Amino acid sequence: MSQQKVLELFYDVVSPYSWLGFEILLRYKNIWNVDIQLRPGNLAGIMSGTGNSPPALVPKRGIYLGRDLKRVAEYYQVPLQRPSDVFHVMFQKGSLSAMRFLTAVQMSHPEFLEEVSRELWLRIWSEDKDITEPESILQAAKKAGMREDLAKKLLSTITSPEVKSKLKETTDKALEYGVFGMPSIVAHINGRPELFFGSDRFELLAHMLGEKWLGPVPQKSRL
Repeated sequence: MSQQKVLELFYDVVSPYSWLGFEILLRYKNIWNVDIQLRPGNLAGIMSGTGNSPPALVPKRGIYLGRDLKRVAEYYQVPLQRPSDVFHVMFQKGSLSAMRFLTAVQMSHPEFLEEVSRELWLRIWSEDKDITEPESILQAAKKAGMREDLAKKLLSTITSPEVKSKLKETTDKALEYGVFGMPSIVAHINGRPELFFGSDRFELLAHMLGEKWLGPVPQKSRL
């Protein structure tokens, strides 16, 4: 019996392409029989650690990304919409508190990590809502099925040394793998980590895994 392959997904909800990578990878979890390990990290820390610059800060690339998001949203069938003020959302408000909350969820109640992550993406990249204020984070947790008292308890820990340290640890681990942006998938194949950057490398990932790429919505292609 072949050993189940492990795929680590490093992501930040401030990144719309991370949402695409997240959804596609989870659609293939059972089809490829892979162990997906979600790794909420800090994209700003990745950028700082590698000297990378956000694509949206390059004027012409920023314009291109606005158009590209419409196309990929349709292709990947993810309800992604550009916020009314992208610069304010991504670079002034950021996602540090949200990613600390996800880190707290991962540490104490990982069974909620997938759904809370998705709800935060929906808020910022579909509904044009805040993800930095405590009440907004609690709303995302509630929609993900978390009890209010538990969500508040976890929220109260996001400035603790333990949570801050864990988020930094995940981000530093990503840097060790050579990550320079998000989403980044680290596939552990034959005992060796293979890095795949972006949400458009799934055909190559499938090839490396010895699996088939069945398109962005594999369930439909199998009907």
